[in-house]
Amino acid sequence: MPSNEIYLLVPLIFLAALIFSAVGHGGASGYLAAMALMNVAPESMRPAALVLNIFVASIAIYKFYGIGAFSWRIFIPLAIASVPMAYVGGLISLPNQFYKPIVGLVLLFSAIHIFTQAKKDYQLNPIPASAPLLLGIGAILGLLAGLTGIGGGVLLSPLLLFFKWAETKVISGIAAAFILVNSISGLIGVLTKQFVMPSDLPYWIIAAVLGGLIGANYGSRRLGNPAIKKLLSLVLLLAGSKMLLAL
Repeated sequence: MPSNEIYLLVPLIFLAALIFSAVGHGGASGYLAAMALMNVAPESMRPAALVLNIFVASIAIYKFYGIGAFSWRIFIPLAIASVPMAYVGGLISLPNQFYKPIVGLVLLFSAIHIFTQAKKDYQLNPIPASAPLLLGIGAILGLLAGLTGIGGGVLLSPLLLFFKWAETKVISGIAAAFILVNSISGLIGVLTKQFVMPSDLPYWIIAAVLGGLIGANYGSRRLGNPAIKKLLSLVLLLAGSKMLLAL
C-alpha cells in the first residue's frame, strides 16, 4: 500500500473506533469501509477488522461494565449460541452479493427506527428477555459475525432495543461483550485458513485503541440515553450505506 494511503488510513481507523466505541461497538464496519477505500488487499481485511474489533470491544466492555451497564442474563444465552457459530462463519467465504444488500437494508431500517425512538423512555422499563429467542438471535448473528468480520453488534443493538429487553447503556455493554467473544471466535476460524495480516496492522491497532479509549469513556459516562440512541442511529446509517454502496 502506498505510504500516503497508510497515513490516511490511520486517522480513519481512529475516527471509526472513537464513534463506534461510544455505543459499545468494536467498529469493524468502519474499519472495513476504510480499508476498502484505501485499497487494502481483500484477504487482509477480515482478519485485520477482527483484530481491531477485539481491542476496541475490550475497552468498551471495560468502560460500560465498570458503570454497571451490562446484563449477564441477556449476554450468556447470546454468547452460548453465537460463539460456535462465529467460528463456523470464520471458516466460510460468502460471496458479497448475497449478504451486503440484505445487511445494508437491515441497518438502514434499524437506524431510522432507533432515531425516531430516541426520545422515548420505554427502555427505562425493560421487558424480561426470552431465552429461546436470545439463543436464536445469537446463533444467526454469530454466524454473520464470522462470515463478515463485522462482529454482529450493529445488528444486535437494534434488536435488543426493538424487543425492549434492556436500557440503552446496558445494550451498549452487552453489544461490546458480544462483539468481543465473537470476534475472537471468528478470528480463530479465519486463522485456520489462508490469511494475510497487513504489515501496518500495529499502527492501526494503536489508532484504534486511542479512539476506543476516548469514545468508550465518553459514551459510557457522559452521554444521556437519547444522545446514545441518536449516535447509534448514525453508526447504523453509515454502516448500512457503506454496505449498499460497496456493491
